[in-house]
Amino acid sequence: MKKPTGSPNRSSRIRFLSLLDSLLSFEKDSAFLPPFSFGGWVFFLAGMVPALIVGWIIFPMVLYSSQPQPMNFNHALHLDPESVDGIEGDTENERCLYCHEFRDDGTFVGIPLLAKCTECHDDPEMPLGETDKEADFLNNYVAAEKEIPWLSYSRQPDCVYFSHIAHVTMGEQDCRVCHGNHAETEKIPAYRANRLTGYPINIWGKNISGYKTDTWERMKMDDCAECHTRNGQEENNECFVCHK
Repeated sequence: MKKPTGSPNRSSRIRFLSLLDSLLSFEKDSAFLPPFSFGGWVFFLAGMVPALIVGWIIFPMVLYSSQPQPMNFNHALHLDPESVDGIEGDTENERCLYCHEFRDDGTFVGIPLLAKCTECHDDPEMPLGETDKEADFLNNYVAAEKEIPWLSYSRQPDCVYFSHIAHVTMGEQDCRVCHGNHAETEKIPAYRANRLTGYPINIWGKNISGYKTDTWERMKMDDCAECHTRNGQEENNECFVCHK
């Protein structure tokens, strides 16, 4: 019996090439719009643009909650040596560390407790300034001996270990490398947290796509690895260094 000259694979390739040719060809009397024609681009953009709006604008608005801090804090005023005499330090970093200090064992205090504030603001009857905000602070917190329930912008997941003293003292990094220009701000922004994870938006980055232009716009693992590599500390990119 004579074998057929064609094969299933050959027939499949012929059908595929025929279909591909029909997709790339354009006929005026055809209702089909090839992908690279004007009409094809119209349909592509009609789907892509709404998807980008939903994904990059509407979705982040739904994903992140927003709430104000319990009170405002004027960093620019407190770090200005001509305005405040009580805060010690010649450089911006040193003045930041006066309030956000290290304990004797090297651990980081983080957000200062009321006791640090009352080193200067100790008498509700004698405010240091003339603003209503300071009066509210003295009456609501100092007089009541009540801690301010600050919300942390930089709270990392529980599985992440970060040593401030290793970066600030040993690595001689400026605070603004991770935290931005807080020293120049007169108002602190609202706290925004991911509704699903509970972590602040500052960790992922304010741009939902993950794009950043400055070092302080994100606090993700690849940002740490990028900084380690740039500063010749590639060995600190090992998993166990940050994940204890």
